Amino acid sequence: MRTSLFCLSFLFTSLCFSQIDPSNYQDLEYRMIGPFRGGRTVGAMGVPSQPNVFFIGVNNGGVWKTDDYGRTWNPIFDDVPTGSVGDLAVSPSDPNVIYVGTGEGLHRPDLAVGDGMFKSTNGGKSWEHIGLEDVQQVSRVIVHPTNPDIVYVAGLGHPYGANAMRGIFKSVDGGKTWNKTLYINENTGAIQVELDPNNPNILFAAMWEHQEGPWENAKFSGPNSGLYKSTDGGDTWRQLTNGLPGAEEGLGRVGVALSASNSKRMYATVDAREKGGVYTSADAGESWSLVTTENRLWGRGSDFAEIKVHPKDENTVFVGNIASYKSLDGGKTWTSIKGAPGGDDYHRIWINPLHPEIMLFAADQGAVITVNGGDTWSSWYNQPTSQLYHVTTDNQFPYWVYGGQQESGAIGIASRSNGGQISFREFMGVGADEYAYVAPDPLDNNIVYGGRVIRFNKKTGQSQYVGPEVLRSRDFRYLRTMPLLFHPADDSMLLFGTNVIWKTQDGGQHWEQISGDLTRARPEVPASVGDYKTDAMENMPQRAIVYAIGPSPLDKDIIWAGTDDGLIQLTRDGGKTWTNVTPASITSWDKISQIDAGHFDAGTAYVAVNAIRKDDMQPHIYKTHDFGETWEEVVSGMNPSGPVNVVREDPKQQGLLYAGTEREVYFSADDGASWQSLRMNMPASSIRDLVVHENDLVIGTHGRSIWILDNVSPLRELASLSGQNAYLFSPSDAYRVRFNMFSDTPLPPEEPTGENPPDGALIDYYLGADAQKVELNILDSEGALVNSFSSDDRAEVLDTTKMQHPTYWIRPFKGLSGEPGHHRFVWNLRYKEPQGANRAFAIAAVQYDTPSGPEGPFVAPGTYKVQLKVDGRTLEKDITVKLDPRSEMSEEALALQADLSLQTYTDYGRLQEIREVIDASSAKGKKKEKLMAFRGEGAPEDGDLIYGSIYVSELEDETLVGLQSKLLYLLNVLQKSDARPTVATEQAAAKLHTRVGEMEALWESKYK
Repeated sequence: MRTSLFCLSFLFTSLCFSQIDPSNYQDLEYRMIGPFRGGRTVGAMGVPSQPNVFFIGVNNGGVWKTDDYGRTWNPIFDDVPTGSVGDLAVSPSDPNVIYVGTGEGLHRPDLAVGDGMFKSTNGGKSWEHIGLEDVQQVSRVIVHPTNPDIVYVAGLGHPYGANAMRGIFKSVDGGKTWNKTLYINENTGAIQVELDPNNPNILFAAMWEHQEGPWENAKFSGPNSGLYKSTDGGDTWRQLTNGLPGAEEGLGRVGVALSASNSKRMYATVDAREKGGVYTSADAGESWSLVTTENRLWGRGSDFAEIKVHPKDENTVFVGNIASYKSLDGGKTWTSIKGAPGGDDYHRIWINPLHPEIMLFAADQGAVITVNGGDTWSSWYNQPTSQLYHVTTDNQFPYWVYGGQQESGAIGIASRSNGGQISFREFMGVGADEYAYVAPDPLDNNIVYGGRVIRFNKKTGQSQYVGPEVLRSRDFRYLRTMPLLFHPADDSMLLFGTNVIWKTQDGGQHWEQISGDLTRARPEVPASVGDYKTDAMENMPQRAIVYAIGPSPLDKDIIWAGTDDGLIQLTRDGGKTWTNVTPASITSWDKISQIDAGHFDAGTAYVAVNAIRKDDMQPHIYKTHDFGETWEEVVSGMNPSGPVNVVREDPKQQGLLYAGTEREVYFSADDGASWQSLRMNMPASSIRDLVVHENDLVIGTHGRSIWILDNVSPLRELASLSGQNAYLFSPSDAYRVRFNMFSDTPLPPEEPTGENPPDGALIDYYLGADAQKVELNILDSEGALVNSFSSDDRAEVLDTTKMQHPTYWIRPFKGLSGEPGHHRFVWNLRYKEPQGANRAFAIAAVQYDTPSGPEGPFVAPGTYKVQLKVDGRTLEKDITVKLDPRSEMSEEALALQADLSLQTYTDYGRLQEIREVIDASSAKGKKKEKLMAFRGEGAPEDGDLIYGSIYVSELEDETLVGLQSKLLYLLNVLQKSDARPTVATEQAAAKLHTRVGEMEALWESKYK
């Protein structure tokens, strides 16, 4: 196994560590399965001169572009090391110049930070980091209308602590250098900056003193919020106060909008304890008057402050809040134009100044576009930016993945589809709320538990509340995300965490409290609270809950528990007694995000600690092998700015760990001593949870939906590569599953779909150096050759232009690679494709409507040998092939199908031998009379020997190619499904078998 001293250069620092060469697992690749349900989107902009083009910035979902009015969206930011986006701006004078501000750009109980500013000068094809990395939250970006190098940024700053890099920033050289032109203090950031559309020297900025706190729903405000104006291009600023509430009225966030048709006319949403509402100004912001105090327009001001003016009508105004609203009379009266149940929580509105009927709205459900002034909208079911909190899987085949989605409820998704791609057909709501853990019943795949606690029946679609309390007591605390899971050592035990731990053994009919309050009685106030700390905080009531439960797969009496205020507790007697085993380095309000109990040793546990709410962006993972008596922090190799949300131990390989951070997936092959990225082809996003389902790694992101890394077996055997020039990894069990079992009209290509796993056996091998030739043989239990592949193989190219039905296509063959590194080959679990079948199939497809290309028959379930030959050296491993677990086929029916299929396959091969003799003789110019006679009277002298009519008078009007075509068709009938062949099919097989024998005898006796 190749290792190297590898140095990672991050935005903040660099570090070096010994890592496994990524080429050792280079062919591993994630696939995204959905859901295609838009997630929280806060950045949105179109291109006025290109009305079909729009860009959106998604929380932990990157930047997306559409050029067809939102019919389809494509990611353009996936190579960047952060997925959290707060805003973006396209230069009006050069649309190829795009600026992106990272960090979510708003304050809420659950958020993500970024890396500052990025820029593209080629329309998003490539990106460059251009500074402001410690702003963490960029709320607004605007570009000068005629100079793409002049750009302004509203930096909100650290959401959980004080810092100096916040305020209004200006660059005049395209982001090479930045000047902070408006700054108040380390607690007050900029939430918005806007240009006068008629005078780019006039700008307005909203400053907001606000900070999120360490405990759930904690937030602090100060007296320095306000609205500011600049008349010299943002170089100097003065505060606007006339008519607006101030600090004494509890002024908070302000949203501001200017009228393009009359720059003196302005509007603002003003969040204040007193005198909050919608305000208007007729003198360019110098004085303001209150228009309405209607709460639905400005309430929840810490979440929403979006207001926009129609570019050609100063009296038409739009507001985004929980719903979106429109006024035609300058803000006096309002009507709802879009909102729940059609979606809610609107963060951004963009109106095309040249075509005002075209608008882009960004909400917690993604982005939608209207081209008719709001009469109809594009879909947000075409954006795979769903935000998952946790994921889990069930035991059925194919397995389903479950999780709670922000703003969208809990969902279940099949990991593969019968239709060849995962579409809306495979999505299902499962009854619980958006923040839910979901726990499928390991004894009944139709029953799913979720949330606080809801029992959902997939058969009936009905939900039932089965939680431990119907009328909640003040003794127990419930927050947005609480653990709910079955004990891996007891399939009937469902565990649930509030501030105590509950268990039920009968599906929620009865609950037993198995712990007292496991949280801190008097948690200390972290230093990150800073200037907002008060004496009352020292004696505040308990607020924390049990945030993580880690039951041992080895012992049902061992349960680990972690709280969101920084405690790790352990019971070894099923909850009768609990011990605080928290390491001293974990302090108050370090959130214990996830605990994974050891799969090989009862005293082992791995703990993910997320301290982002204490303004700590570092990764933290702890491990113990002695029931918590001693702990070791293990994060070497991780990005120093990436809080950890989850850590898991591989259930089949001791010491192999996986972790998910706010940026990417990592793995460790040495029990956490060193980590390295397993991001591969996955975009940067917040990895909120991951689980290992048998051999697959299932990833739940908070912004890019669900991803699966199929078959991580190569990671389990990395240690075996040491010193090897060639290595064959142990293949996982393979299932005979057909590629596409749907016969209805296929989905349009524009319809977004998730990706199925490869159909067949995944065979992984490693080469330490270039190989001259690589061969792969599949042998049955008797040692007979079933199929073979070689690095010399090339795909047969079929000229479909000469075919009557060119829509029948032949998938190209992917050959073996002889290059150094890890390689993955997919064997389709079939015998070798019938020789010459591509050509014969052209006739079969037309005559018999064959729905798929010519393939060899499936191998029967059983054990086969994979034989890898590399430059003369032979390596072998066994592989088990299994029938589709959903199949109801008997052993007798399976044997009959296999026998008839092989007989038909062999008969085809017998005829192929005759064809090859004819071809060879023709190629040598030996058109002997007996060959012509076998072809039949009337056949053209120089005709195509394969496609031509090859009549044999003694066999009536039967042709060689025609008989082969019938055999191909029969083979397809036999292989279509896992079902006993019908009597008619048996009879057809017997008839064709007889006819093949007659033709072969005729050839042998008269023409050979």
